Amino acid sequence: MKLTGAEIVLECLIREGVEVMFGYPGGAILPFYDAMTKYPQIHHVLTRHEQGASHMADGYARATGKVGVAVATSGPGATNLVTGIATAMMDSSPIVCITGQVASPAIGSDAFQEVDVTGVTLPITKHSYLVYDVEDLAYIVREAFHIARTGRPGPVLIDIPKDVQNAVTEFEYPEGEIYLPGYKPPQKASAEGIQAALDLIQKAERPVILAGHGVLMSGATKEVIEFAERTQTPIALTLLGKGGVPESHPMSLGMMGMHGTGYANLAIQNADLLLAFGMRFDDRVTGNLKTYAPDAKKIHIDIDASEIHKNVRADVPIVGDLKTVLNQILPALSAVEHREWLAQIRDWMEDADERDIVHQHVTNKLLAAHVIRDMWAATQGNAIVVTDVGQHQMWEAQYYPHERPHTLITSGGLGTMGFGLPAAIGAAMGLKTNNVWCIAGDGGFQMTMSELATAVQERVPVKIAIVNNGYLGMVRQWQEFFYEERYNATPMITPDFVKLADAYGIPARRITQREDVIPAMEWADSVTDGPVLLEFVVEKHDIVYPMVPAGADLHNMIRRPVPSPDGL
Repeated sequence: MKLTGAEIVLECLIREGVEVMFGYPGGAILPFYDAMTKYPQIHHVLTRHEQGASHMADGYARATGKVGVAVATSGPGATNLVTGIATAMMDSSPIVCITGQVASPAIGSDAFQEVDVTGVTLPITKHSYLVYDVEDLAYIVREAFHIARTGRPGPVLIDIPKDVQNAVTEFEYPEGEIYLPGYKPPQKASAEGIQAALDLIQKAERPVILAGHGVLMSGATKEVIEFAERTQTPIALTLLGKGGVPESHPMSLGMMGMHGTGYANLAIQNADLLLAFGMRFDDRVTGNLKTYAPDAKKIHIDIDASEIHKNVRADVPIVGDLKTVLNQILPALSAVEHREWLAQIRDWMEDADERDIVHQHVTNKLLAAHVIRDMWAATQGNAIVVTDVGQHQMWEAQYYPHERPHTLITSGGLGTMGFGLPAAIGAAMGLKTNNVWCIAGDGGFQMTMSELATAVQERVPVKIAIVNNGYLGMVRQWQEFFYEERYNATPMITPDFVKLADAYGIPARRITQREDVIPAMEWADSVTDGPVLLEFVVEKHDIVYPMVPAGADLHNMIRRPVPSPDGL
């Protein structure tokens, strides 16, 4: 059958299983939007900004495991997607972005709303296409989805000139295997690599597993737990690795790195073997590379060969799918015990418990850490939590333990403020659940709060918790520690969030006392037809402890002081 280029794209999206896409129309993408009227089976969500569209597609992808789709017009529409594309790239999230482009003859003429978006996004996409021939369109769409979801997932961009969208050709969906010379994501490890890893594992006395996002992406939770239990190896988690193993598991050390648990960082620095499972040795995880785990051999398993030796040299590098590789290792793995090592870690845990703010009685202040812990209690740890970026993000990571994969969605690599609300909308729409909580700070929330209108229009039952301390809190914390308390450009005036919500027709409450946190959560849970908003007005000057200063040695943490007998 003969179809236009725009219709071909939509036919291909249906065959790729796309049910919802997020976007914002404009001149160069209008043929595509006009064709949508013939394909009501794909639900289009009108966002209030293209950045929101790319974050929603990202949140949808991370929550569902499917490819998220964002749509924008040329020029500013396309460039407004860029922050969301970069966020997805850094966190290996599979999204396909479709952008309109000026007509082919006008490309390069500085036409109205023309921008070289494939050039702009070249470093932040897994692949990008500028389609000049409608005959190529169907195969390109299929190839784009294949690239986005295979190997190490990531964003792909398809830029389609307006005349290509309008061109007509015979449509036949390209079946068969995708042919991409040079693109063969590895699965299995070599026998030599497996044996080399086994040799180090059997000799180790103080091993630590570093569990990253790859555990979730490959579905290797069961294998990692089996490995840890058989070898009595404690597990430290990256921020994006949270949920990869249950944090209540006896081998779990919680999060590692800049704001990780003190005992996880001390375990890493004193280890004689690090088993890096699907993680990339981000600087927020390692601190000073020159002093990072100085006595430890390193086994690094990752599906992306470019990550091997990039930041930390591996003694045993293994490129492959983590779940597949662990299933190669496990049959040959003998049971061992590390009693002295685990006893040492328990001592470090006791010290951390003594310092922990959630174990301290505070009567006259609402602390963000207490709010997060009460949210965990009220939801029984079962919510899908989507955070923004800042202090609240780290408190969530510290005080909301996750037991299942894909229950924490957050911007790890790029640290994108404004990610939380739109990503939560995408996650809630993908999962079709009213159990998605967006936790945002007052700063990040204001960056994309226009998407409240999207949530209302779509009746998305997302629950929004704003942790309001009147500051750009994390930047303020750095100014306190490292810039002699010169709080420049961090005190922040905010709108009345409850009145703002009311303007959108969103039920909302403000909470200032700890005893009101859980009742407010229960009230919010009763609102299921559309969004609901809670504003927690918390202590302004609180600090996220512990903290490893940027570039410092991982064990040189700034710790919360041990409380005096009189309390805080």
